[in-house]
Amino acid sequence: MLSLAVGVGVMLAPTRAHAGKGKTEGPKASLEASASTDDGASANADASASKQERPKGERWIDRYPPEPMMLELGVWGGVLFPSPQLELFEAELGLPQQGRKQYGILAPDVGLRLGFYPLRHFGIEAEGGVMPASLRDQAGNPIIWAGRGHLVGQIGLWRLTPFIVAGAGAMGVASPRAQVGSEADIAIHFGAGLKFFINYWLLLRLDIRDNLTNRVGVGEGVTHSPEILLGLSVTLNRKSEKPVRDRDHDGIPDNEDQCPTEPGPAPTGCPPDADQDEIPDELDKCPDEPETKNGFDDDDGCPDVVPNEFADLAGILKGINFDSDKDVIKKDSKPILDRAVEVLQMYPQVRVEISGHTDSNGGYEHNVDLSQRRSAAVKRYLVDAGIDESRIETRGAGPNEPIDTNDTAAGRAENRRIEVKILTH
Repeated sequence: MLSLAVGVGVMLAPTRAHAGKGKTEGPKASLEASASTDDGASANADASASKQERPKGERWIDRYPPEPMMLELGVWGGVLFPSPQLELFEAELGLPQQGRKQYGILAPDVGLRLGFYPLRHFGIEAEGGVMPASLRDQAGNPIIWAGRGHLVGQIGLWRLTPFIVAGAGAMGVASPRAQVGSEADIAIHFGAGLKFFINYWLLLRLDIRDNLTNRVGVGEGVTHSPEILLGLSVTLNRKSEKPVRDRDHDGIPDNEDQCPTEPGPAPTGCPPDADQDEIPDELDKCPDEPETKNGFDDDDGCPDVVPNEFADLAGILKGINFDSDKDVIKKDSKPILDRAVEVLQMYPQVRVEISGHTDSNGGYEHNVDLSQRRSAAVKRYLVDAGIDESRIETRGAGPNEPIDTNDTAAGRAENRRIEVKILTH
């Protein structure tokens, strides 16, 4: 028996100050405060990196894959290669070989197909086809026909879907008696192929198969008639095609739009931005000069510098002290905190992060918790003084970010601090 196999591959620098008079805490730590500003160039680099990391559109091969409970209704055209030993003729009674004639080397092949796929990777199909044949030794056009069903196994993960089929049915012929008469035999078929889903509703399909039918002569076994089919099918019963999301209605799908909530032209989908500071020209007060990302007036689109008040605030605030191993702010810290309140009230658009730091004495988890509680205490003071709490973030770094050695009392005193950073986004 000749087997037909087809393998298909699918491509597939701050000011500093001391606090706590050199006392050592851990469970005994005292904090000091500092503030720093973000580097504008660094912020721009971060923004650029963020753009590079935007998700790309789905791969073409991942679109329109098969779905469970899908129907396929299709037509095909192709060619059948009838075997020279094909026993498909109407024999005369008592003369089993009388009336046998060889078919031409090939026959056109057309037909209809209906398939049901309860699972993405498995389906059943029924087919009916006709093959207008010819005879080698005389005139005549007998019509070979086939009615069959088969099981389909496929790798239903992509729009390119390799599959195999195996099934059975009947193959027959219809013609005048003077040609080969009319006859039908059981036929078994198997093969492999490839589907290509053009979109949600249409697919192209290539089948290469072998048909096994009776061989001429009683008890002579089977013979092989290869078949090549190219078909077009409509897919039915799919879930509704998901609409392409385009929130800003600029004609560029969100998964390809670098600014999915702001309309703009292709290829980026972003509004015009001549100075590339990520502020659209229509909102940019300085459209030809990029914004300095430093946390101060970052929305006006103009280059700027941090005001002197904030420059003075930048670095470590001198004189912020806490009770030993507690988050209670000492009274002598009030003038420094009140000055911070003044500056924040002068510039209501500025947001800050307050981070607490300790030396390395004592337990690690205790120090982290203490640093978080102390940063929260500073925030609480500012909020109670009228600063909107949404403008302040807190963080407890514990001993993780030392600025000096922890081997000396002076170094540990440097490490106990509160840092204030201006946020740029």
